Amino acid sequence: MEQRQNQCRGCMESVQISSEKLERLVEIATRGRESVPDEEYAWRMEQCQQCPGLQYGTTCRYCGCLVAVRARLQESVCPFPLVPKWDSSAAL
Repeated sequence: MEQRQNQCRGCMESVQISSEKLERLVEIATRGRESVPDEEYAWRMEQCQQCPGLQYGTTCRYCGCLVAVRARLQESVCPFPLVPKWDSSAAL
């Protein structure tokens, strides 16, 4: 009988992304899309770093996205259940 995996492939530790590859993915994802200023990006990332839903330092457990990509895009909102930690209208 085949053993069932408890986690999705994207949640396994062996599927981690290097910082160089993550930077490249952010660059690709933001082409032609409005990005937030560096200060707001840093603030959003700080919120994500403190979130219990951050997995492996890169991935949101609530939506499966790479938080660095989501935090950089102007139109994005935090997917944290009930009360998002930031949204597209958040002021510093």
